Amino acid sequence: MRQFTTDDLTAIMRGCAGMDQSGGFNGAELHVSYSDLGYDSLAVLEIQAEIQRRFGIPVGDDAMDAMPTPAATVSYVNTLLRAGV
Repeated sequence: MRQFTTDDLTAIMRGCAGMDQSGGFNGAELHVSYSDLGYDSLAVLEIQAEIQRRFGIPVGDDAMDAMPTPAATVSYVNTLLRAGV
């Protein structure tokens, strides 16, 4: 089973959410909310849509509440992948 990593999230954010090409996540940033990192709800929705497209998993309407930070996003996506949804 494939794992979703912070590298996967970084690549998605570079492609659709405007993350600087030199950017990435350090340990502390993983636990900071997307809004505090400067991403609005539209950017988070784009991230969710790209995760669905790349990984073939449904990211439901409640996902925004389950994915408030990059770390939570990685955990949530891995939960979906393990469940085989």
